Amino acid sequence: MQKHILLVEDDEAIREMVENFLLLEGFGVTTAKNGEEALQYCLNHSFDLVILDIMIPKLNGLEVLKIIREQAALPIIIMSAKDSDVDKALGLGLGADDYIAKPFSMLEFSARVKAVIRRATKYSSQVDNKQDVVVIDNLTINMINFSVDKDGQEVKLTSKEFAILKLLVTNRQRVFTKEQIYQTIWKDTYYGDENIINVHIRRLREKIEDDPSNPHYIKTLWGIGYKFEG
Repeated sequence: MQKHILLVEDDEAIREMVENFLLLEGFGVTTAKNGEEALQYCLNHSFDLVILDIMIPKLNGLEVLKIIREQAALPIIIMSAKDSDVDKALGLGLGADDYIAKPFSMLEFSARVKAVIRRATKYSSQVDNKQDVVVIDNLTINMINFSVDKDGQEVKLTSKEFAILKLLVTNRQRVFTKEQIYQTIWKDTYYGDENIINVHIRRLREKIEDDPSNPHYIKTLWGIGYKFEG
């Protein structure tokens, strides 16, 4: 089945180049020129991936990313000329699945797009039917529709946050190093960039823990990694 991508880019030349490349690669493509247009498409259509530039008019890419993440867990790649660690951390912290800096080769771009879609597709198909719903204290985790309730209230997680939670919950009391978490969730080589894991764990704790600074569920074993208790 053809995968459908939303491409959000205000630079006409780049937008047309990337759109034509994706079409040649066999993807369906919808394009948007600004943040408001992107959100309208996301609210009214279904996509397998969003490719989102940061520097776009009306609503910038990070604002769009944050709003999309409040509504859905679809994969998102940030595409931007801003290549600082702060920008990467902001994008990944808000829920982006990957970050590619301009200028980039189309070979690298293609590999990243296919990898993100492949991971999302593989993850959604690997549900353990024996544990469709896991209840731990005040948390209810539904492995079928990737949802989490805390005290009966829905907790909105990004796709990566849910993937990390599922990994820890389905392997309770097992300690995972940051490298193991990264390689399992991102399906990529770990080069020691601890900030990516730290940001995702912090945001996950903020959403499921009563006191994120003194977590009940996700425990840190200093110098080793993380494990889930409960």
